[in-house]
Amino acid sequence: MTANFILLAFSFKSYLANKNSLLRMIKYTNQFLIKLEDLIAESDYFLRYEKGNFKSGYCLLHDQKIIIVNKFFTTEGKINILLEILRTVPLNTTKFSEKNLKLYEELSQEEVKL
Repeated sequence: MTANFILLAFSFKSYLANKNSLLRMIKYTNQFLIKLEDLIAESDYFLRYEKGNFKSGYCLLHDQKIIIVNKFFTTEGKINILLEILRTVPLNTTKFSEKNLKLYEELSQEEVKL
């Protein structure tokens, strides 16, 4: 029983370390927002900021590969929406630069670990 408790405690510690590494990587700044926009720009999708009353804050047009985000969101709101979209929309990574491919893989790995 104590071995299971030690293993559980270790797993929880590694979970917290992974969660903290994601929080360290995500900075709610304009520079990080530009990195996410650049990542999407290298994919097949087009990103547009428009006025709208989207209930979720964004609209995805899968057939036309267009992402529309409410332009009145704060920087933090835009980053959170783009991260949510990156979790749900599979992107074609063949056109990605090495820097963007690394960022996309880090974001994808962190999402799986959480």
